[in-house]
Amino acid sequence: MKQEITIKVQMNCDKCRTKAMKLVASAGRVDSVALAGDSRDQLVVVGDGVDAVYLTCILRKKLKYADIVKLEEGKKKEEQKKKKEEEEKKKALEWYCYPNYPHPYPHVIHYDDYYCNSNPNNCSIM
Repeated sequence: MKQEITIKVQMNCDKCRTKAMKLVASAGRVDSVALAGDSRDQLVVVGDGVDAVYLTCILRKKLKYADIVKLEEGKKKEEQKKKKEEEEKKKALEWYCYPNYPHPYPHVIHYDDYYCNSNPNNCSIM
């Protein structure tokens, strides 16, 4: 189960940021590490089975200050995105798929209505 952990760390310079990212990346089971926040003082860690408490303890020993801001499951976001995309596709296809749905221009004869919905045994060449 993928987790997304956001940890606020006291990082004043680029050297501290690099050190924090190396510590977190070497913890194990970490897929990605990124900086977040306006002042780039938050680490976003994504991984499978990552222990958030262990990460904060490591960061506290080396950088003196670390707090867990947010802990979420990563799959929920992906599932929500997929559901939204599927719903949008269904809404887009509703208008085109249903033959009984009224056309926006009823006075125009559409090719599909005239040729395809007639008797399927008819030959379209003759």
